[in-house]
Amino acid sequence: MQLIDGKAISAQIKKEIAQEVLQIKEQGGKTPHLAAILVGHDGGSETYVASKVRTCEEVGFKSTLIRFEDNVSEEELLACVDRLNNDNDVDGFIVQLPLPKHISEQKVIEAIDYRKDVDGFHPINVGRMSIGLPCFLSATPSGIMELLKRYNIPTQGKHCVVLGRSNIVGKPAATLMMQKGYPGDATVTVCHSRTSNIKEICLSADIIIAALGVPEFLKGDMVKEGVVVIDVGTTRVPSTETKSGFKLKGDVAFDEVSPKASFITPVPGGVGPMTIISLMKNTLLAGKKEIYK
Repeated sequence: MQLIDGKAISAQIKKEIAQEVLQIKEQGGKTPHLAAILVGHDGGSETYVASKVRTCEEVGFKSTLIRFEDNVSEEELLACVDRLNNDNDVDGFIVQLPLPKHISEQKVIEAIDYRKDVDGFHPINVGRMSIGLPCFLSATPSGIMELLKRYNIPTQGKHCVVLGRSNIVGKPAATLMMQKGYPGDATVTVCHSRTSNIKEICLSADIIIAALGVPEFLKGDMVKEGVVVIDVGTTRVPSTETKSGFKLKGDVAFDEVSPKASFITPVPGGVGPMTIISLMKNTLLAGKKEIYK
């Protein structure tokens, strides 16, 4: 069993991005600029956005954080999105999800200029991804593809089972695994809460991407020997062993599954660090105007 080290790979990519940004600056080019809108004070969102801002600093990007209280109106938030769309200094921006109930997430996502949508959630980016055109890829699925590539994990002709059908991870991950080329060319099955024979399907999988958000859902008796397991789950569960009072649990029962796996990602330290670094890659592309002129 080999552990897929997302921390080490993300650190490697971070160095590559920082090097490229340095060259851009030395040649008198524009410093890539990422902006983030944060609504409210959700613990997970606060941590995630703080990490994005810190990573921007580490790779040499300019970053802007715009905060709103959770009682902000939808109109006010959309007006802020419009301002960022029209700000020529901002290359890419994100609106941190989830948003308060009174704001339509879909309306906000669609209001973002797709050429600045470095989260890869806009229908134009999703549509372009689905037919294999250049676009901003959703950060977590993009990070998963990068891990498979950097560990030289074979995907051609393999049976890949994706657990979960969210717009942010499950669907795009399934689409990317089906695409022509590497990493891709897999035969993909998507399972979800209404799938009746998940155990049998998982037992036939060569690669499993677990993105259900159910702690330790995938058990040892659900996988075959030599399986590759990518665990996207990050659920906070109460714990007396940590200072914070909670522990991050993945969707995979690691102690049961890892002895059978040829490759497996840990939680934390697997897919998580790759999500932020994929966002940085998208911002660099946005700054260079490589996808959308």
